[in-house]
Formats: sequence, structure tokens, C-alpha cells
Amino acid sequence: MTEHAKFQPWLDWLDPRYIQTLDRLKTWSAINSGTGNIDGLAQMADAILPAFAELDAETNIIDLPDGEAVSPGGDIVPVRYGKVLHFSKRPQAPVRALLCIHYDTVFGTDSPFQSPRLINDTTLNGPGVADAKGGILTILNALAALERSPFANGIGWDVVLNPDEETGSAGSAAILAERARAADFGMIFEPALADGTLAGARKGSGNFSIRIKGKAAHAGREFYAGRSAMVAAAHCVTALDALNGKTGDATFNIGKIDGGGPVNIVPDTAIVRFNVRVATHDERHSAETGMSAIIDQLNAMDGITADLHGRFGRAPKEMAGKTKALFEWVRDLGSNLDLDIAWKATGGCCDGNNLAEAGLPNIDTLGVRGGLIHSDQEFVKLDSLIERAKLSALILMKAGAGELPANFIKTEI
Repeated sequence: MTEHAKFQPWLDWLDPRYIQTLDRLKTWSAINSGTGNIDGLAQMADAILPAFAELDAETNIIDLPDGEAVSPGGDIVPVRYGKVLHFSKRPQAPVRALLCIHYDTVFGTDSPFQSPRLINDTTLNGPGVADAKGGILTILNALAALERSPFANGIGWDVVLNPDEETGSAGSAAILAERARAADFGMIFEPALADGTLAGARKGSGNFSIRIKGKAAHAGREFYAGRSAMVAAAHCVTALDALNGKTGDATFNIGKIDGGGPVNIVPDTAIVRFNVRVATHDERHSAETGMSAIIDQLNAMDGITADLHGRFGRAPKEMAGKTKALFEWVRDLGSNLDLDIAWKATGGCCDGNNLAEAGLPNIDTLGVRGGLIHSDQEFVKLDSLIERAKLSALILMKAGAGELPANFIKTEI
């Protein structure tokens, strides 16, 4: 008997679910659940809930408090979020797993990319097919197999499906951290690369806005009485860009400048919006010091005031300690399924960063194989719909059978 033969009947049980899974993925892809589309997110939740009912888990639908953002005019405005879907089973089991993925996408209601299409017999193109509605179905199938197995009683699990990951999980971060502290290991179902490669170490990320206020004046009669917020914004952008290459591997990407208006008025408002990526906690602290210095420089300009909004929503996730041990264990399990599990570092980030910051070792690309995400060319490789569910089902059943790596339970990364 091979090492994983005792799990094989429940892995084989997944094969006939392919057609149902593909049909659901097509239906779910056609539901617009862009992060800001609250009605679409509610429609998506209404599709997910009956599908997950087969797991017979405790179900909670959690309202998120409003966030805040800086408007193009410089005002602080509320941001609405969708609802978190939380499923839980056997919380008193000796081993606890946390399975997470988002159900929002980057495609808003104004996007022309709204429906799926088969490219060929092996590839489906559509919004969210890989990122990450295919991942939701991978969770569902893996847990359905686990629950039918004799190993289920050895493991408790929580599923968190959040509606705001594509904009940084600002609303759901506290729930992710709370569930992470109660678990022994985490599984995030972002898509793997098309060849099955997983994301290893991840950079941390923060989205920021610098509000700059000057003094309006007529550009002809009283030009010298004005204080241009746009000129100050130009200084700000130059200073931010100058931090690139001086703070380790940290990157400062200026994405947008709001402000100004008629060219016969000295503009009194500008907002500089940017993203910062950091590979280590030291880089994060250096980046924060650099941004603070730029705010001080702006406030030292005659007639200019500036303040910083935003934060590092995701800390760096390093490939070390228990997280590395978890990857190596999963790589060995993959060989039982004839899967070559490899990983590489990435500048991208996801909710795996959040779980790591809360002290939970996790693998964050256990979803379907796919690519070209965040574009209208997004695709999923259809043979991975069941393949990846089998990998996660094997992870869960092995954990339920008491076969996690030695000394793995509740240890810091």
C-alpha cells in the first residue's frame, strides 16, 4: 500500500464533480462582484451560500464597518464593503485549519469584461475564473471530500470568504487576524501559476495618499498671492521616486495625481496616490521614515500643508520557519499526486501576508492553475479544477489523520 492509498477513495470521489464545478464556475464568473459593486457582491454571496450548505457548517454573514478614503477633492469619504462569509466546523478538534479566499474581483460594472468563454477544451477565459472564484470552488470540493472521509473528526476548520481583498482587505483584516490566531495552519486559494508554481515569499504592501493644500489665486491678477498645490505635488512625486533604490528592495510607485482645474487659477488642492512594496520589516520602517520626511518637507514650503493617509495593510511574508516547513510538506504530498510543487518569491501580496503577520504559517496559492489575472485575458486551466481540490483534500485529510509535520502546532513563524 502506498503512503497515501488510505486517502485515495475520497480523492477519487472528487472526479465526478468536474462538470458541476465547471458549470458553477461559468455561472459565478458571469456575476459581477467588483469590490465596489455592493449589489453584485450580495448576488455572489447568494450563489455561494447554497453551494456551501452541503458542508453542514455553522454559517455567519458578517457586516463590515465602513472604511475611509481621500476623494479627488481632498475630502475624507466613507467606503462601503460587502459582507464576510464565515463557515466553521469542529472548533474543538485537535488541529485547526483556516481556509481563505476573496469573492470580489477587480472588474467593476463599467468593465467590458463581464462573462466567461471557452477558449478551447482545456482553458476557460472569464472574470474571476482564476482570481479567485475557481479558488472558492477548490475550497468547497476539498472540504466536501474531507467531510466524507474518516479523517474529518481529527481536524476543525474555518473558511473566510472576504469581499475586499482586491483593494487590500482593509475591512476584513481584523477578522482574518482573529481567525488566524485560532488556527494551526492556513490555506489561501489564490491561483497558482499556469504550470502549478506557487508563490513563496511575498512583499508587503501599503496604499497611501498625500493630501496637499495650498492657496487659490487668479493666475493673472494675483499669481504671486497663490500657493500651488500642484507644484508642491510635483516636488512630492520627485521626492517619493527618489526613494527607489535607496531603501533596499522597496519600491514606490506613483499611480495617480488628483487636483488642479482651470488653468487661470492657481490650484489649492492636490492628492498624490502611491503604492509601496517592501520585502522586509526593516524596509517597511525605512519607507515610513522616508515618507514622514517628505511630509515635513512639504509642510516647510511657504503656504503649503500636507498630510499622509493610508497604511501598510500587508506586512512582508518571508519564506522561513514554519511557513517554509509547510511548503516543503505540501511539496512532498504533491509528489503522491504526481504534482511537481515548486515556488518562487513574488512582489505581489495577498491575504497570506495578513495571516503571516498574525503568526500563522500558510500557503497562499492553493487555488486553480491560471494566469493573466487582472486583465480581460484571465484564464483557468480546466484540468486543475479537480487536481487542486485533490491536493487540498489530501492536506486536510493528512492533518486530520494526525500526520502534520512534527512540532507543527501553534508555533510562530
